[in-house]
Amino acid sequence: MDFKDKTVLVTGASRGIGKAIATAFGQQGASVVVNYQSSKDQAEAVVELIKSAGGKAIAVKADVSNYQEAEMLVKTTVEAFGGLDVLINNSGITKDQLMMRMQEDDFDKVIAVNLKGAWNMVKHSCRMMLKQKHGRIMNISSVVGLIGNPGQANYVASKAAINGITKSWAKEFGKKNITVNAIAPGFIDTEMTENLPQAVKDSYLGQIPLNRLGQASEVAETALFLASEKASYITGQVISVNGGMI
Repeated sequence: MDFKDKTVLVTGASRGIGKAIATAFGQQGASVVVNYQSSKDQAEAVVELIKSAGGKAIAVKADVSNYQEAEMLVKTTVEAFGGLDVLINNSGITKDQLMMRMQEDDFDKVIAVNLKGAWNMVKHSCRMMLKQKHGRIMNISSVVGLIGNPGQANYVASKAAINGITKSWAKEFGKKNITVNAIAPGFIDTEMTENLPQAVKDSYLGQIPLNRLGQASEVAETALFLASEKASYITGQVISVNGGMI
């Protein structure tokens, strides 16, 4: 899969799954915009990884939940590399709490970043993709958006909504050769899962037929495939990468 002359924008790309996706595209020759909100040093380290692999990359700070900052992020991408071919909506936060204890602000912030952030990014990107009659949009969802999870009503709601909005966008943009898909990772070995108690990890492993956590690189490989011409007839789908958990 050759992505030379392609521009890829990955939100929330300073670590974890976003980092793996950005790096994978860079290794395939793409020009990559590494978006971050607060982790500047980590984002710049990702840029250096991509450059060392022969790709082009810049780091851009922006809060995707802010309409104007999302617009700036897209404009900066176009100004830097001349276009936008692939958009990966990966930015996401958690504010876990049982429903009785969850505060309104905990719900609002998660929805603002995870759902409204994706909406903002597609809103500012779609006009260009429609005009050029080509594009790939991927929304990073989650296994819990398909099955639910106690203590994550806000996060689950945002990811279930991402699955639905993916299908709507796929139907809107399909005639212009723009595919829109969601990737729903299961439990992936990232900084987020590293902090889980071992008993919790063991409980999750018991639900996974492959009996291991997934790797961020395995999610990245799925994104590469969906962005390639090999996946040109796949749109409106939620692709699960979860080791058989569901």
